[in-house]
Amino acid sequence: MRVILFVFISLLFAACKKDSPKPPSAALLTFPEQNSLCTTGVSITPTSSRVEFIWQTANNTNTYELRVTNLLTDITQTVNTQATSAEVTIEKGAPFSWQVITRNTLVQETASSAVWQFFNAGSQTTHAPFPAQIVTPLSGASVVIDINSEIELEWSAADVDDDIVGYEIFLDTVSPPQVLVASPAATVSSIKVNALPNTVYYWKVITRDAEGNTSDSGIYSFRAL
Repeated sequence: MRVILFVFISLLFAACKKDSPKPPSAALLTFPEQNSLCTTGVSITPTSSRVEFIWQTANNTNTYELRVTNLLTDITQTVNTQATSAEVTIEKGAPFSWQVITRNTLVQETASSAVWQFFNAGSQTTHAPFPAQIVTPLSGASVVIDINSEIELEWSAADVDDDIVGYEIFLDTVSPPQVLVASPAATVSSIKVNALPNTVYYWKVITRDAEGNTSDSGIYSFRAL
C-alpha cells in the first residue's frame, strides 16, 4: 500500500512540475550591415530618412528593444516590438550604432546583441571614419602594469570609404586627455605606453582619413595597478 501511495504522489508531483522558464538568447543582427553605408532609407525630409532595421528571431524571446544611437550627438532612439524588424527615422549623412535587447516576460534576465555601426547615406561623397571602438582597457577597468612598467592600449576602427590613414592617441591623468602619446599608421591598432601604479588615466583615439575627416572615440578611463 505504501509503495502504491509513493508512486501516486511521485506521478502527481511530476504532472504538476513545470520546466523553469529560460532566459532569452541574443539576437543576431542582419541589416544595416556592420561598417556599411546604408543607402536604402526612404527620404522623409531633406535631412532625414526612414531606415528599416532587421534581425533574426531569438530563442525564448517575447519582445525586442531596438536601440539606434547617433554617434555624433549620442542621442539614442528606442523601439519595442514583437517583430524582428522596425523602422526608425534618422538623420542623413551621420554615423550610427545599433543593437537589439531581447526579453522574456517570464524572467528578469535580458540578452544584448552585438553593436553594429553604419553610415546613413546623405548628399556627401566622402565620409568621416566611424569613431574608434575601444577594445582594452575598457572604461572603469583596472589594469596591471607589466614588468616594463607599460600597459597596452588597443582599439578598432572602420571607414565606409576604407581610407583611414592613421590615429592620434591621447593619454593623460586629467580629463579630457591632452597629451598626444602616439600617432600610429592605419595598420596599427594597439600601442604600449608607460604608466604609474595606483593612477587613473584617461584616453581617447582620434581617427583620420585621407580626406582630412576625423572622428573621436570619446574618453575612456582606467586605473593602472
